[in-house]
Amino acid sequence: MDLQARILVAGHRGLVGSAIVRRLRALGANNLMLVGREQLDLADQGAVEAFFAREKPEYVFLAAAMVGGIHANSTYPAQFIQDNLAIQTNVIHSAWKNGTRKLLFLGSSCIYPRDCPQPIKEEYLLSGPLEPTNEWYAIAKIAGLKMCQAYRKQYGFDAISAMPTNLYGPGDNFDAGNSHVLPALINKFHEAKVAGLPSVSIWGTGAPRREFLFVDDLAEAVVMLMDEYSSEQIINVGVGEDISILELAQLVARVVGYPGEITTDPSKPDGTPRKLLDVSRIRALGWAAATSLASGIEKTYRSYLQERGTAGATEAPIPSQVS
Repeated sequence: MDLQARILVAGHRGLVGSAIVRRLRALGANNLMLVGREQLDLADQGAVEAFFAREKPEYVFLAAAMVGGIHANSTYPAQFIQDNLAIQTNVIHSAWKNGTRKLLFLGSSCIYPRDCPQPIKEEYLLSGPLEPTNEWYAIAKIAGLKMCQAYRKQYGFDAISAMPTNLYGPGDNFDAGNSHVLPALINKFHEAKVAGLPSVSIWGTGAPRREFLFVDDLAEAVVMLMDEYSSEQIINVGVGEDISILELAQLVARVVGYPGEITTDPSKPDGTPRKLLDVSRIRALGWAAATSLASGIEKTYRSYLQERGTAGATEAPIPSQVS
């Protein structure tokens, strides 16, 4: 990839997009195209076509998407499928039509069947039913990666698709109603600590296992893929290790400094029992995640406090090197 070319990071204000921008700038890219939604609605076909025809981005990182946890997916299924289908269809088609040299599409590990063998290999795609709690988002993402494959087959368009595991890090969404599990736990335990609550209840049984990748590690991976990878085959991006939700809650509580009891609520859905990616393909390219889960949670909690302006003298120091 030519770092001095016109590089569009679609979704540059989000968790993933902002990390990609940090990585590109660190490598010396100085011609980034960063366009906010108030300037360009990616769900507006005409506006996207006009933008690409006028600006001619040479490389595109497609990180823009409507995202959220189990609650958000269950509450807004129509928005999840419609918005994501519109965004990716508009961007992929316009990029090809206007001569973009290469496009990287960011998918999600939720594209894989609910009851996949573990760890999940890329070839397990479409081998069984999806997890019902996020099927709307998953179906949209599957359509996006298939669109990349189709445009490669028919037009020779160099579009690649990366499937990251669960992501977290600075710039995450900590809203209690719409966030993913890790930022939701950070918010929940912090508020419980401030309020002096004796216990915190987490959704489900706590038994499901999840893999978590620090978003700056993902950014390093996708920039490497844009530089070195060209294939219609999707590629997983993860750490190759997982943790139960209860163990995750305990780790977050230690980082936050919450001393109370942690209880589970089996009346709430668990989601997929386990979701661990097979990362042998990307490791064969020489990449591996560098940030431990404990270290990543510490960095994310610091970001959370800074966003709320509460990282000053009123807050106890964050424990370091939590194991």
